[in-house]
Amino acid sequence: MKVLKFGGTSVGSIASLLNVKAIVEAIPAPVIVVVSALGGLTDKLIATAGLAKDGDRSYVDEMDAIASRHFDIISAVVGEELRPGVTDRISELLSELKRRYDGVFLLRELSARTLDSIVSFGERMSSVIVSAMIDGASLHDSLNFIKTEKWFAKNIADQKITSEAICTEFEGISDRAVVPGFISTDRDTGEITNLGRGGSDYTAALIAAALDAESLEIWTDVDGFMTADPRVISDAVVVPHMTFVESMELCSFGAKVIYPPTIYPVFHKNIPIRILNTFNPQAPGTLITDTPLADDMKVKGISAIKGTAMFSIRGEAVCNLPEINTRTFNALARRGVTVFIVSGPDNSGEFSFAVAETDTAPAKKALETEFAPELSTGGISGILIEENLATIAVVGEGIREDARLGPRIRNSLLRDSIHVVASSNGNSDTTLTFVVPLPSLGRSLKIIHALVV
Repeated sequence: MKVLKFGGTSVGSIASLLNVKAIVEAIPAPVIVVVSALGGLTDKLIATAGLAKDGDRSYVDEMDAIASRHFDIISAVVGEELRPGVTDRISELLSELKRRYDGVFLLRELSARTLDSIVSFGERMSSVIVSAMIDGASLHDSLNFIKTEKWFAKNIADQKITSEAICTEFEGISDRAVVPGFISTDRDTGEITNLGRGGSDYTAALIAAALDAESLEIWTDVDGFMTADPRVISDAVVVPHMTFVESMELCSFGAKVIYPPTIYPVFHKNIPIRILNTFNPQAPGTLITDTPLADDMKVKGISAIKGTAMFSIRGEAVCNLPEINTRTFNALARRGVTVFIVSGPDNSGEFSFAVAETDTAPAKKALETEFAPELSTGGISGILIEENLATIAVVGEGIREDARLGPRIRNSLLRDSIHVVASSNGNSDTTLTFVVPLPSLGRSLKIIHALVV
């Protein structure tokens, strides 16, 4: 059995939906198909909620546009016999969505719980349409079996409960099952939640892992992982194969092909992932497995995170590396801040690390609280922050075994007058990382790609 996931661009138009139909119907059952909301709809749902909250009556016009888009698609892709029933079901969901918006408009209040409920309608409607479009398909509501728990302010999947519920839901499956991705319910309250950005990928991975699927296919709008963003590097090429670790590293550093948590459930079950193009289904795509292949490319890709902030902690206390490390990372983790790159300490008594610019404020507060005693006594002389930076990751299995590669890249950037703010071996044996000024990012990527690919 295979699990297939189709993203928003794959279900965003009549033409792409007909491609989805052809792809799925060509695969022998059983198969499970996970779908996102129609392309761009989640953003539209959120923006419309904002209008209602602000007392802007144009939210009604936006609702009408959402309804028209779904009805037009139903007319084009759903068979005549099933069309009335699908239209009725979508009308019911739209009426329910309208009541949510009306409530927000009247109260001028939009809680996180209400917004989670509103955005769930995207996947709930798309899955109804896709299940009716595909011959012999059945609809399974992921609100019944994807269960979340609270972790700080986030909803994360309770994998044990979810896995058990998935096995129960799909026991003895023999047909083509369609599942809405992204949406879930709280294990304790039953309230509608969601798995966040990339949640449909994660839904598919949880199902594949629970059912020991043959493979997980992520259908998107690109031919696979590429050595770099083709919008920046015109001669970037598709990577035929990479390991789970390589794909996780590339995604963690900005490659938007799949959502990083997607990989964990199937990685532990050693279930291969294939990245394929809905608009070019004949392309072989990228295969992701546990171990390298003999003919693998040495460097699988270069990715970048544009909004980077570099923190530098200075003072005598920095000399105690184990303590400063532990306290820094624990303080940041408690506030949900992820560290990209660590550099130092060096002879100057400075310990540096990079985070997303969006995490600058919580990271600063966490450090000031954690190191308040040292800041007051002078053990730490200051916490400096540099923004408007970008982090570049060069990824390939065993890349750190080549001790000359990092210096070669750094020297090539310096020869082109690009200031390297920091560099590191990264968090695994597969990654080299470099922090450069954001205005130099495009030039840096071109230099590195020409050097290593």
